[in-house]
Amino acid sequence: MNTDPQHLISLFENATEGIILTDGLGNIMLVNPAAERLFGYLSTQLVGQPIEILIPDKYRHHHHELREGFYEHPSNRVMGHNRDLYGRRKDGIEIPLEVSLSHYRQGEQLFVIAFIVDIARRKEIEDSMLRQQKELQKISSEIRKLNAELERKVEERTVILKEALQRLEDSQMELSEALNKEKMLNEIKGRFVSMASHEFRTPLSTVLSSASLLSRYTTTDEQDKRNRHIEKIKNSVKHLNDILEDFLSLGKLDEGKVSIHTGEFDLQEFVIDVVDEMKGFTKKEQSIDYAHQGEALVFSDKKLLKNILINLIGNAIKFSNEGCSIIIRSSTNGDLAVISIADQGIGISKDDLEHLFSSFFRAANAINIQGTGLGLHIVKRYVDLLNGQVKVESELNKGTTITITIPIIKEEI
Repeated sequence: MNTDPQHLISLFENATEGIILTDGLGNIMLVNPAAERLFGYLSTQLVGQPIEILIPDKYRHHHHELREGFYEHPSNRVMGHNRDLYGRRKDGIEIPLEVSLSHYRQGEQLFVIAFIVDIARRKEIEDSMLRQQKELQKISSEIRKLNAELERKVEERTVILKEALQRLEDSQMELSEALNKEKMLNEIKGRFVSMASHEFRTPLSTVLSSASLLSRYTTTDEQDKRNRHIEKIKNSVKHLNDILEDFLSLGKLDEGKVSIHTGEFDLQEFVIDVVDEMKGFTKKEQSIDYAHQGEALVFSDKKLLKNILINLIGNAIKFSNEGCSIIIRSSTNGDLAVISIADQGIGISKDDLEHLFSSFFRAANAINIQGTGLGLHIVKRYVDLLNGQVKVESELNKGTTITITIPIIKEEI
């Protein structure tokens, strides 16, 4: 499948976080619209300028030293870690920020990507919580003083103050919950930008390198070399397309735009068609063995079920070595259908199993294998939409079996 370049442009232009690309000298090369809005500049006013144009005056000299130190020993840095960072808008106003840094090299030249989030709202919440806490301390002190000095005469006032204290405590709890939700959202964003910068950088570098090398092979006897680089480009573009599909699927699920369209179909023929489609992605000497038991006709959402199977079979292929078998079984029993996919791959540790269906989660032994960490999260949500269940059994270095159970009669959907 080919990826529309407009998708990649759209990801950059429609990101809610500010994204700024600088070269090895700290000069700004690219600025996305979110960063323009955040700092009040047009991109044409920033491109070519040193990054210190966005740093408050009192921090610029120190930032220059920090930047040079980072460029000498670059490393990825995620958001948070209790850093108080500030930026300077075009109008001179300072704004609190969280910044994540990622870097890559193109040839001998270093490039640094900054992902920037405005945390002014969070700062407001934290300041409000501090004010609430001071009020609580003041009221508590007043209650103790009244109890010591007046005893018998303060019962009515104490009741009023306790009610005020309860309201303040309730308000503080609401603010605390809001802050925790925002922190959790920023953690997810941090994992996303970290994963996206890594997952997009590798295939894009491959495409750029192979495209550059193709122009060197101009003779007929160099066709094998051209074919090898063309295949690399195709594989990288497919990987990028898979990432985009995961993001689009997650976005539709979060927005509630995935609807159920049920109908009757032959489950055995359906699985056979999906297996035949996935055989084109198997590794050398991998095999897929499929068998069905029970009635074949079922009533469910064929499209959602296909997305589930493609994801699970794709994982079985990806996480298994060459020459391994993938066993797929389906069966029907009354109003339920059961489909299992078993591989002989790397397996999943007990510690990682409980987090397997979380968004952007990657098992410890799968960090070096391509993937977004969204696949099983999306599978779980699709299965939930079908009112089904998913079960995982796995052992490290021996393989994984994933079983889904879904209702298959009209009344249950």
